Amino acid sequence: MRINNANMKFIHLDSDFTPYGKSIDFEMFTFSGGEPHIKIKEAVKGAITITHRIRSFADVGMILVATDALRRMHVKEISLFIPYFPAARQDRVMVSGEALSVKVYADIINSQNYEKVTVFDPHSEVTPALLNNIEVIDNQKYVKQCLQTIKEDIVLISPDGGALKKIYKLSAYLGGIEVIECSKKRDVKTGKLSGFTVYADDLKRKTAVVVDDICDGGGTFLGLGNALQEKNVGDLHLIISHGIFNKGFEQLENIYKTIFTTNSFRDVNSKKVVQIQL
Repeated sequence: MRINNANMKFIHLDSDFTPYGKSIDFEMFTFSGGEPHIKIKEAVKGAITITHRIRSFADVGMILVATDALRRMHVKEISLFIPYFPAARQDRVMVSGEALSVKVYADIINSQNYEKVTVFDPHSEVTPALLNNIEVIDNQKYVKQCLQTIKEDIVLISPDGGALKKIYKLSAYLGGIEVIECSKKRDVKTGKLSGFTVYADDLKRKTAVVVDDICDGGGTFLGLGNALQEKNVGDLHLIISHGIFNKGFEQLENIYKTIFTTNSFRDVNSKKVVQIQL
């Protein structure tokens, strides 16, 4: 994900997330009333890319004030790299009274008229459809890098119907690795998961790799892991593009031999988790 334009400058709003090297000099802080603020301390000419990991609406606010500061310095070409696009999972209105949250965020980003908005492995095709001037980085090279550490022959596990299109493209990219399809049921009112189904009779102790874009609480991967074990699976590995892991790793580590993720959302320190730097 390196940019080779020697004239490009970068402003990394998260000091722990610096995918493109050195940032321009700036100071940012939050006033006691909750308002984000920034002071850019060096002259900026030419093109610039803002990077940030969005974990709250305040992070969006910081991107907006940084963009405004650059515009006031007469920087005309501003791009944005936000690897985890917020609310990408809220891409449908399931019950009356809900917001289409992904569009709310997309409209805010579009209002800034960025030259390019780069997103890593969005949840569905809705996010790219809503964002202007978008560059999507898919998960294929990332997954291939993860698989290089797994020496056995593997099968790919699609956790649900929503992942099928993406995982068959991944299989083709990897040379036609076998795909095992799975499904689950979700109560749209409560969010409760049930009915995990693996569409295979006997996995014959094959090493299996579950691939998905987001792990939040981990309920999908716990239920799926148990269903796979009932089908005589061998070693299980989990590859996640965006690791939120709000309930930690203890239960996941009891099922999965290795958990792979990136630093798109947060930094992770756990013995069974391999984190790939974007």
